[in-house]
Amino acid sequence: MNRISIESGVRLASRLKAYFKTRDFIFHDGRDLKRFSLGGRAQAMMAGVAGVTLCFSAYGVAQAAVGAAAMSGIVDAPLSPEAKVAQLRVRVSKMQADVATIKAAAQAHAARIDQRQALLVAVVSGKGDVAALTKPTPSVDPKADALAADVVAPLKKIEQQQVAVAVQARRVVDQRFAKAVAHVRSLGLNPARIVAKQPAMGGPYEAADSAATEADLRADTQFRSLFMTWKKLDTLQQGVIAIPSAQPVAHLNYTSNYGIRSDPFRGTAAMHAGVDIPGPVGTPIYATADGMVDRAERAGGYGNMVELDHGKGIQTRYGHLSKILVEPGTRVHRGQLIALMGSTGRSTGPHLHYEVRIDGRAVNPVPFLQTADYLVAAQDKSISTIPVSVGGPAAAD
Repeated sequence: MNRISIESGVRLASRLKAYFKTRDFIFHDGRDLKRFSLGGRAQAMMAGVAGVTLCFSAYGVAQAAVGAAAMSGIVDAPLSPEAKVAQLRVRVSKMQADVATIKAAAQAHAARIDQRQALLVAVVSGKGDVAALTKPTPSVDPKADALAADVVAPLKKIEQQQVAVAVQARRVVDQRFAKAVAHVRSLGLNPARIVAKQPAMGGPYEAADSAATEADLRADTQFRSLFMTWKKLDTLQQGVIAIPSAQPVAHLNYTSNYGIRSDPFRGTAAMHAGVDIPGPVGTPIYATADGMVDRAERAGGYGNMVELDHGKGIQTRYGHLSKILVEPGTRVHRGQLIALMGSTGRSTGPHLHYEVRIDGRAVNPVPFLQTADYLVAAQDKSISTIPVSVGGPAAAD
């Protein structure tokens, strides 16, 4: 191996000597011809200097080319430590922004789940904070939702389950509302008197910009519809409190019914605007619905009378009282003690003359006394409504 290397070196040296041999050069300096000789060693030295110069020139050209490419954006320029730190900070900031976006998307989904769950609970229990339920549903940016897809996937599954429950809940609420409306109609009342019309809505149609957005809108519509139906039912339930349905006395029977009867004083046919309920003097008289005391005074043939305004154009009157226990302008609640039974005014003996008036016109109070309205009972279980017989004793002379 060493022998081959020595022989190769000898051959290379021989070639160089053959190439860099002494050469004579003749040139004219303007006056005379001159001749000089250049030895092989000098030629080799000059060739070496030229090679080194060429290498440095090529390196400079290459560096200039790389710099120009970096400036033009074709390749990345070598970064200084400061630039690398700045670049790292940018990447960290972007990661932090992505984490914040994912967190916000998850929080929006969680808030939406909480709000919808509160509505479902309100529908089931019949109780809820309307102000909280009417807050706008938190929206989720589709881009943020896509970025947080893996994180919010379990929350979206819960939302889908809630939508399915909402569909069933609305069906139940619709049935309850229809039953309540039928009950109100059976009393001769228009449900519109209690439940206000829905607010008007409208606007130009604009299609959803994505399938996900459209699904969210369908879910929101389902819950909004459930809320509106529940709100109507809740309003009707609250309004039913203003419908006289409790008994004005603990033990109910009649000595005179509503309608045409023989007047007990004149013996002639006369209209009786209420029912007469007998009892001992001092028997407690109770408000049959929530309301305001309009009148608490002596009023002609009624004797001592209390008139309650229950709103929605509904009033009740309590006559022939021995003692009035409320003042005009005060609020009373269903089942509250308001007076004591007596025989004042145009009366043949101790009893309560009880009337129900709608828009100032007297109506038959018996259906109101017979009702065992489940809505009222559900909201005020402390008051028991005792059914009475449809007829009653014959009108007294």
